[in-house]
Amino acid sequence: MPEPSPRLSPDVAAVRGELSALRRRLHAEPELAFAETRTAAAVAEYLAIPGITLQTGVAGTGVVATIRGAQPGRTVLLRADMDALPIQEATGAPYASRVAGVMHA
Repeated sequence: MPEPSPRLSPDVAAVRGELSALRRRLHAEPELAFAETRTAAAVAEYLAIPGITLQTGVAGTGVVATIRGAQPGRTVLLRADMDALPIQEATGAPYASRVAGVMHA
């Protein structure tokens, strides 16, 4: 693995490899919209740590993770799609979709 970018904090650099592995695993096992049960379960499992409050099953398969800071202040919202598209992947990547006709594009 290449050296972390100097712009990454040490905390982020420490989990870079495992996050990349999770992303590649999810990329290889894509699920279409409102059917992302394995994807949502993997995300929830990864985020199930002290200090993070989880809600699962939001709008069917959504996951909401809430992290409260120690001090009052602004709120930041990050949103990410987990669903794949009905497209055949032809990238040849080692983590390419193993699901026929479905990929994260």
